[in-house]
Amino acid sequence: MKKKTKKKNFVVVNDRMQKGYRYELLESAGKNFDPRFKPELTPAKMLELGVFGGVYLRDCQKEFPKSWFLKAKFQKPGTFKREPKINFFKVNASQSLKEWKRKGWIYKEDPRGWFQWYCRYYMGRRCKDDERQIKRWLAIRRHIAQIKKNCFPGQFSCHSKQRQAVLHWAYDSRKI
Repeated sequence: MKKKTKKKNFVVVNDRMQKGYRYELLESAGKNFDPRFKPELTPAKMLELGVFGGVYLRDCQKEFPKSWFLKAKFQKPGTFKREPKINFFKVNASQSLKEWKRKGWIYKEDPRGWFQWYCRYYMGRRCKDDERQIKRWLAIRRHIAQIKKNCFPGQFSCHSKQRQAVLHWAYDSRKI
């Protein structure tokens, strides 16, 4: 009897920030996450709600499912400046990529940072940076505690910058 082998599924990335980067999808999309990592929002839902001022992943649409981008809120093509009004909480809650690099937050395989890592993890990639990124995701809970301590549930004007930042990390801060 012939043993069934799983066909390897590779993604090749050619976008503005990466050329010829190749990774393997080891898990099914949205499945088999580390048990500590329980994001409340999918990448598609985050893009639909409005994150990163509408400039994130616009040139990566070939890498990810088309469905992620159907309702995505994006800045106008050719515009690289973040637009706070596109964000769900209508505020800028991002630091620059230059600052992310300075702080050592960027993993060479994910030059756009945490959200790019999350999108690829969601799709099924697993890599050496998973542990670090999951620890960073867990650390964001301190911001959730501050929002809960200082704001009434659903009071979106209270700590709106913190709420937007939490949303950038796949926590549904609309429910806090």
